[in-house]
Amino acid sequence: MSQATLLPRTTDMLETDPRVLIAGVGVASFASLLLELALTRLFSVVLFYHFAFLVISIALLGLGAGGVFAYVRRPWLARWTVRELGNVLCGMNAVAILLALMVVLNVPVALNLAWANFGRLSVMYVAAAIPFFFTGVLLSSVFARASGRITQLYGADLAGGAIACLAVVPLLNWVGGPNAVLFSALAMVAASAIWADTRRLRVARIRMCLVISGVLVANHSGRVIDIVYAKGLRRNQPWVLFARWNALSRVEVDQVNGAKYIVIDADASSAIMNTDPQKWDETQSPPEGADLVGGGRPGYNWEKDLMSAAPAIANVLRPHGSYAIIGPGGGVDVLRAVANGSPSVTGIEINPLIADTIMRGRYADYSYHLYQRPQVQIHVGDGRSWVRSSREKFDVVQMTLVDTWAATAAGAFALSENNLYTVEAFREYFDHLKPEGFIAITRWEFRRPHEALRVVSQAIEALERMGVTDVRKHFIVVADGQLDEDGRPVTVLAKKTPFTWNEARDVLWHIRENPNLYLLYMPMGFAGLTGDVPCAERQSPPASPALTTCPDEPWMSLGTQRRAAGEAVAPFERLILLHERAALGDVRFSPRREFIRNYPFNIAPVSDNAPFFFFTFKTGDALRNALRSSDRGVDWKNNLGVVVLGIVLVISLAAVLVFLIGPLALHREARKSSPLLPLFYFVALGLGYILVEIALIQRFVLFLGHPTYALTVVVFLMLLASGAGSAFSRHLLARTTHVRPVLALIALLVAAYIFALPRVLGSLVGLPFPAKLAISGLLLTPLGFAMGMPFPTGLRQIATETAPATSQQSNRSTIEWAWAMNAASSVLGSVLAMVVAIQFGLSAALAGGATAYLAAMLLTFTWRPELRL
Repeated sequence: MSQATLLPRTTDMLETDPRVLIAGVGVASFASLLLELALTRLFSVVLFYHFAFLVISIALLGLGAGGVFAYVRRPWLARWTVRELGNVLCGMNAVAILLALMVVLNVPVALNLAWANFGRLSVMYVAAAIPFFFTGVLLSSVFARASGRITQLYGADLAGGAIACLAVVPLLNWVGGPNAVLFSALAMVAASAIWADTRRLRVARIRMCLVISGVLVANHSGRVIDIVYAKGLRRNQPWVLFARWNALSRVEVDQVNGAKYIVIDADASSAIMNTDPQKWDETQSPPEGADLVGGGRPGYNWEKDLMSAAPAIANVLRPHGSYAIIGPGGGVDVLRAVANGSPSVTGIEINPLIADTIMRGRYADYSYHLYQRPQVQIHVGDGRSWVRSSREKFDVVQMTLVDTWAATAAGAFALSENNLYTVEAFREYFDHLKPEGFIAITRWEFRRPHEALRVVSQAIEALERMGVTDVRKHFIVVADGQLDEDGRPVTVLAKKTPFTWNEARDVLWHIRENPNLYLLYMPMGFAGLTGDVPCAERQSPPASPALTTCPDEPWMSLGTQRRAAGEAVAPFERLILLHERAALGDVRFSPRREFIRNYPFNIAPVSDNAPFFFFTFKTGDALRNALRSSDRGVDWKNNLGVVVLGIVLVISLAAVLVFLIGPLALHREARKSSPLLPLFYFVALGLGYILVEIALIQRFVLFLGHPTYALTVVVFLMLLASGAGSAFSRHLLARTTHVRPVLALIALLVAAYIFALPRVLGSLVGLPFPAKLAISGLLLTPLGFAMGMPFPTGLRQIATETAPATSQQSNRSTIEWAWAMNAASSVLGSVLAMVVAIQFGLSAALAGGATAYLAAMLLTFTWRPELRL
């Protein structure tokens, strides 16, 4: 088809009402980004949180592939006016969203790397990408045909995405994950109605809206359309008593052998306590919830069951202490504290569905109103943020297996739990302890220790920052069973001051009474430090009259008998007993750090700059484990995320080459009409924007209290401000080359944020939430406004730099090239941002974004002189 045959169809843009263009683009963008955010929530449930990160790659790839298709099939698409295209593409998109929802809910994908799983995952990947493909075709076609209105259209695109960020949290809270996807289909049909240019088409789309609205209303309870398969297993089973979605997770209450469990995203679980704390020491005919250890056998005793668990060591040492419990879930730590006589128990639960709907609502009677007792105060919020803003001091700060393995809409690697396990977090926990207080953190541990061992590493670093030079007497570590591949709970007690002999004696006595408990580290006697304690301080329990005199040998013997296997004990002893600096020779040499560096797992302390506590596999080991077909422990679930991230990066690179760059590079007309070097400007912009955005989301998680809030606030403000920047760029930048100072300013601001944000956000974390929103706006709006200018300015440059005789064909070719290149770099950048953050930290990701904007500034010097606009 010749250029002349294209001209009549492209002139329809001059006759199209600008309000239709802006509204159609804005609503389609809203529906598309809402779909992306809702799919992230769904993927976290039906797959695992590692795979939720795929949604970002899927969305960007689909949008870019749509742009490539719009260019390669431009002669075919030119048969329709822009309103005809918008109507048809949005209508098809709505149908594709519904089909994608059915595929995601009904295709089982388990947690293994088998080829069958890859096949099913590929089906899900393609089905989820199709709606974004239609959006990409629409937006690239409209941008190419209406290049004269590019600033307004790009602004509408960003504004629609910003509104989607604002809407996703209330939608997930009110209607749930599947219904949020249905709502995105409804919005896409509304966009189709906006594009419709005849009454008949508008009526048809309105009817379609009514049908989807009816499905939404019918499914408000989640009974019609909900999860069918999760983690490869069928979930619509009779044991599910209650299920509800919110922006944080999907929460169930399941009945298992008489007990009730809170299940988060069909994975992590927490038993709901079902006994009166004042009667927990009574032997009972099995209550409805007695399935923790007793298995519902006659003669079940709650006290014996719960006090035989490793976390109970904290209650042995501080039975009447004040407790701050982060992530109390179904209340096991709360019950232990209350039943042992604690006068003050503060629980900080991040999910209101658990704290309010379940524990203080629907199952309050079942739990004997545990969370409504006078000595219990439950706060809904992020544990770390609450502790930072609190002025209270506690005897114990406790976290027991706090890991939901659930991705929020912020993405797979921006989990709230990560910020709970950093050195800065541990320092804050220590700062909120009374003088003799300690933290009690329970993690899963395995045959080769690494999770609880990393807790010790974190606590050592925090204590040393507080001025503690000898940490040998500051730890007690107890395991609930001998360590194996499937994992055992291990409790680490880390005290601000040294543990006393009497405290060590109490722990040893409790372990002797509970044969399932084993020592991994004990500061007195067992660790060879008995000589530091005067004999007068070593008093045996009254029940042990044979040990009333100086009990060195008997207690050392007991400690040895109750010690875990040597391969489990040795890493803890070496990590704690090794000195930070060598006593002789080169003082710069650190035996402890040498041990950490050479240990098979990554147990180095993590900071807020790189808060990826759970990824303990070293890169080479992760790749080797990926090739193993058996003998993987449960810890593989966490560390699989690193492998998945690498796989996503490779798949994204291949998909970019196959679906984006390849078709354009092989297209003869594209090669002739599109100079490649200036297009790298759009590659730099895509990389820069996504690197900065993802790093900022993670930076604001702790400040705002949860990844969902960070995503909502950061992306909303960035997109809205960028949309405003795009709309005003034509007026503020008379010449396209005037964008150079703007690019330099962006790089300077991002560089300043590397150093300023941690200090500013850390100092203001105690402010009320509305004040935090205002501070976020002040920090992000200027940057977002500036970041919205470069892309439409680059498209303006394309529209003005070519000769008038060939501008129409060449401009449209180059605009579609630019769209595809920008999308390709965003696909790779979304994965690259997390690779950089995990390996080098969030500051490195921000520095990479600043560098990308400087590169874009340098690339503007390849532009041809343009006409003054």
